[in-house]
Amino acid sequence: MDNRSIGVFDSGIGGLTVVKELMEILPNEKIVYFGDTARVPYGNRSEDTIKRFSKECIEFLDKKDIKALIIACNTVSAVALDMLKEIFDMYILGVIVPGSKMANNITINKK
Repeated sequence: MDNRSIGVFDSGIGGLTVVKELMEILPNEKIVYFGDTARVPYGNRSEDTIKRFSKECIEFLDKKDIKALIIACNTVSAVALDMLKEIFDMYILGVIVPGSKMANNITINKK
């Protein structure tokens, strides 16, 4: 049993909806949330800046000894997810693929 926390990262506070769902689905898990409200929004930043900001935030969360990370920011998921997976030795999940799969599954025509 791995008792370490699950990290959740967002560029602001929108990721708290992800935390709420996690708490309902996994009530026995500890969760560490980091919202970069000092530098929000990320969407209008350059790719290099988004990567730098997200790397800095994940380094902070990594020091909290998390076992997995959910990137709750669409911008970071789109721009920096692959880079973060290469850098950090933990399970990292973005929100775009799971969200698009769910949307696809609930549409009438499955597209």
